[in-house]
Amino acid sequence: MRMNELASACYLSLSGMTRTIIRLETQGLVKRERCEEDARGWNAVLTDAGFARLEESWPSHLAAIRRRFLQHFESFDLARLAHAFRGAGTAETTD
Repeated sequence: MRMNELASACYLSLSGMTRTIIRLETQGLVKRERCEEDARGWNAVLTDAGFARLEESWPSHLAAIRRRFLQHFESFDLARLAHAFRGAGTAETTD
């Protein structure tokens, strides 16, 4: 992903994202490559080791989301939340 797009998606400044990517590069999890469409830009690319780390961390990440966020909703509220995340408009449901 292009560095400026990644920074925007993560709500970070470009310099903050650059520092983060440099830290991940030193760990061998990410590498930066010139953007093919525009030689002025840089893409952050996940390495094989980075992808393996992502796969390894997924179960604990999902458990944390369930524990810190989803457990606070009743089943009816979860249906509304899922509806809203799908972008289907209003979160109203019919009984």
